[in-house]
Amino acid sequence: DLHCHLLPGIDDGAKHLDDSLAMARLAVDDGIRVTACTPHIYPGLYENTGEGIRVGIAALADALAGAGIALELVAGADAHLTPQLLPRLRATTAPTLHGSRYFLLEPPHHVAPPQFRGQVASFVAAGYVPVITHPERLTWIAEHYDDFVACAQHGAWLQVTSGSLTGDFGRDARYWGERLLDEGYVHILATDAHGLRARRPELAKGEAAAARFVGSEEAARLVHERPAAILRD
Repeated sequence: DLHCHLLPGIDDGAKHLDDSLAMARLAVDDGIRVTACTPHIYPGLYENTGEGIRVGIAALADALAGAGIALELVAGADAHLTPQLLPRLRATTAPTLHGSRYFLLEPPHHVAPPQFRGQVASFVAAGYVPVITHPERLTWIAEHYDDFVACAQHGAWLQVTSGSLTGDFGRDARYWGERLLDEGYVHILATDAHGLRARRPELAKGEAAAARFVGSEEAARLVHERPAAILRD
């Protein structure tokens, strides 16, 4: 699971360590063995840094070991699209996924950013692979669907939320997630888990839902093979 807000108390994900431990148990019960801790980096709201995220992961890993929870943690961030993001990636103050060239890129939820394709292309030209998070849940996807297709065709990856395919985020998110899958533009699924209730760290149901559109082999690639390859860069 390469998109999970598991670290306690640093964004709108897990509030306390007990929440993190309970989420980790859910993940393991669901078959997840590796989780990328990807808190928001959102200037002015969540001022997380690569160093702070790594320190938080070390502390949480110790707590997981003490609780006997067999979940491996790796670093990342859910990095909001800003003009400062590319310099921050180069300086590692915004971490990529496990130190690879891949990183989670979060577009604004409700407003299409100007020159979105060009901004995404600038990361690709700099040698990174932006993994655009939950495009199916963005309120502006209907008017800009072709932009996401173009990004996927020119070096970016798309990450759909597992729960979108099971209806957890409503009919629109399910429709766009299924359409992206059906047309072959989804590279990975992830939980984007934030807690223990509505947005839980579960991938198995999403994998099963994806299999209805792309078959079991490609569904396995979405949650196993490609995420593992990202961690190997």
